[in-house]
Amino acid sequence: MKIVKTSDKGFEREFKRIVNRGKSFDPAFERKVAAILQDVEKRGDKALFAYTKRFDGVALTARTVEVSPLQIREALCNVTKNDRSVLKLAARRIERYHKRQRVPSWSYREDGAELGQKIVPLARVGIYAPGGLAAYPSTVLMAAIPARIAGVKEIVMTTPVGRGGLNPIIVAAAQIAGVDRIFKVGGAQAIAALAYGTASIPVVDKIVGPGNAWVATAKKLVFGRTGIDMIAGPSEILVIADGTAEPAVAAADLLSQAEHDELASSVLLTPDEGLAKRVSQEVTAQLKQLSRESIAVKAIRDYGLIAVTKDLAEAAEVANRFAPEHLELLVKDPKRLLAEIRNAGAVFLGHCTPEALGDYLAGPNHILPTGGTARFSSPLGVYDFVKRISVLNFDEKALAKYGNPAAAFAAMEGLDAHGKSILARLRPKKS
Repeated sequence: MKIVKTSDKGFEREFKRIVNRGKSFDPAFERKVAAILQDVEKRGDKALFAYTKRFDGVALTARTVEVSPLQIREALCNVTKNDRSVLKLAARRIERYHKRQRVPSWSYREDGAELGQKIVPLARVGIYAPGGLAAYPSTVLMAAIPARIAGVKEIVMTTPVGRGGLNPIIVAAAQIAGVDRIFKVGGAQAIAALAYGTASIPVVDKIVGPGNAWVATAKKLVFGRTGIDMIAGPSEILVIADGTAEPAVAAADLLSQAEHDELASSVLLTPDEGLAKRVSQEVTAQLKQLSRESIAVKAIRDYGLIAVTKDLAEAAEVANRFAPEHLELLVKDPKRLLAEIRNAGAVFLGHCTPEALGDYLAGPNHILPTGGTARFSSPLGVYDFVKRISVLNFDEKALAKYGNPAAAFAAMEGLDAHGKSILARLRPKKS
C-alpha cells in the first residue's frame, strides 16, 4: 500500500482523490438511466420485462415475475440448517437493537393549546436486494427488519435472479425478515417499477437498499416521486491505529472492504511509522490469499492509502474530514478517541470489534452513508420507515392570546388572507 505523511505536499491531493472517487457526474449515463425510468413509467410491465430480458437474460411474464409460494418453499429446501440458524441469530440481534429506535407519538398542553407529533409508519416500502457479483442476505435483514419494527404494512422486495435462478439464501433471509412479496427484477428498471408501479409491481412509499451505479442513479432520479434511504456509493473503511494494533489484524480489516469492488477505499491513519510499514507488508502478503484477489488488488492499488499522522488527534481530524462509512479505532483507549469523532457511519471500538461483525450480526444497521455523506446522514433505521405529522389544537383562550400576534406576522409577510383567516375567528360572535 502507498504510504505518505500528512505533512507531505501531495497528501491533500491524494486524500481528495480518494474521497471523491465515484462522484464524477456523467450526463450521458444519467440520460440512459432516465430513459429506462421513463419507459417503464410509460409502458409498465412490457418495458420492465423487456429490460430484464435484455440485461439479465431472463424472460418474465405477469405470471412469473413474482416469486410464488411454491418457489419459496423449493428455495428454502436448499438452505442448510446451519445457514438458517446463522440467519436467525443475526435477525434476532438486529431486531433487538432496532427495537430501541422506536419513537412514540407525543403531545403537550400550553396556554390552552395542545401541540404534538403523530408517528405514522409508511404503508408500503420496497427493498432492493443486489444480485450481480455477490448476493447479500445480510442487506435483506438490515433493510426489512427495521421496516417491520416500524409497523410498515407491506414490504416488497426486488432482486435480479439472472440465468442461475433464485438465490435460496436471499429467499430465506426475506422470509425470516418478514418480506411479504418478492419480485425477480433488478437494475434501474426495478427501481422504476417500485417508484411508478406497474400492473405486476405495486408503487411504494420508499425504496431502500444498495445497488450498482444503475440502481444508485435510478434512486436519485425517482426521489420526489417516492422516498429513498440514500444514494449508496462504493464501500470504504478508515482505520485509526496506534502501536498497540496488530499489523496482521489491521491489514485484514483494510482488505475486508477492498474485496467488495474495485472502487472500494481502504485507508489507515497512524502516528506510528513502523506500524505503517508493517501493515503495508501484511496487506501485500494477505492479498494473495483472497478468493477475490483481482478486485482487492485493484481497489488497494487505486484507492488504498496509509497516512502517517502527527498524532492521534490529527488522525481523528482527518477521519472527520473523510466522514467514512466504517471507522475502526484500533487504539489503546478507543472511547477517549471516540469523543473526538463527529463524522462516521459506524464506529468500531478496540481490537476485538472488527468491522465485519457489524456487517452481519452485531445488531446496528450496516446500510450506512458513504462518500462523505456521514457528515449529514445516518445509518438506516426504524426512523426511516415512519413519518412525523404535526398536530395542533387551539382552544378559544389560546386563539385569543396568539391570534393577533400571528395576524401581525402575516401582515409583515404581506399575506392578507392569512391574517384575515385568523382575525375572522377573533371577531365577536353575532347573537
